[in-house]
Amino acid sequence: MIRSLGRTGRVVDAADSLGLTPSALSHRIKEAERRLGVPLFERTHKRLRMTAAAEYLANFSEKFLEELFLIEDEVRRMNSGIDHVVRIAVENYSAFHWFPGFLESFRTQTERIDIQIMSDTRRGLIPSLLDRHVDLAITSGEQGHPATRTLPLFKDPLVCICAPEHPLAKSKTVSARDIEGQNFITFTKIPEPDQEFARLFRPERRYPTWTASVEIPEAIIELVAANQGTSILARWAVEPHVESNRIVALPLSPNPIVVNWKCEFRSDEPDGSPVIKVAEALQKWFGKAQGNSA
Repeated sequence: MIRSLGRTGRVVDAADSLGLTPSALSHRIKEAERRLGVPLFERTHKRLRMTAAAEYLANFSEKFLEELFLIEDEVRRMNSGIDHVVRIAVENYSAFHWFPGFLESFRTQTERIDIQIMSDTRRGLIPSLLDRHVDLAITSGEQGHPATRTLPLFKDPLVCICAPEHPLAKSKTVSARDIEGQNFITFTKIPEPDQEFARLFRPERRYPTWTASVEIPEAIIELVAANQGTSILARWAVEPHVESNRIVALPLSPNPIVVNWKCEFRSDEPDGSPVIKVAEALQKWFGKAQGNSA
């Protein structure tokens, strides 16, 4: 109610969006101000603007309602024979080509645990894990958070991706020298210790031409497939696009950059809990999948 009125600035418009009459909305706002003892809106140029108190209340309410919706969803699932819901998110990538096979395998082991894929780009993955918006995170890198535990999942190399018609497409490997001066689309320009900037470009002091910084890997893949540049991403995340011949994935040289992927969850998670069971199933699934591809 408060957010809608703050967005429109007009009682008539806000009431219409909420399915209320203007008088009913005005009454509710006045009642809220009476109970709180603070003004929620001020009038400026025939429009209403939220006060600091209203902004605070609206922001807090959004988080509360989000959690309430999750709880309601879990209760509905319980009524259909589900005892627990484990919410999973993946760091940086929205690559879930593995998920249908994993879910089918997991459901043969237990029918009372459901898995929900979460998208969390606003607060960050680890904060979402710690505030219980996410139960389990698939992350990369060596360092974990002090308040989390991890299970190793698999090792995966970074690869250079380009369009099939790109001059590098027929190369056996790609080095910093090959990429030097090339149009390059990067996930982030902030150097990370186990990523391409620190381990490929910096040692040879050879750098591409940064043409774009795109924080959504799927968008990077689309730009690369349109031959608007090259990029470096995780091999497992781009495999479906390689198999469909939309892009080409090339090993890095002279040394591969291998990323350790792990399953991360809160350290207070008890052994044998639904979250631990899902984490152990993921470890087994990815271990088997990597063994088959070796």
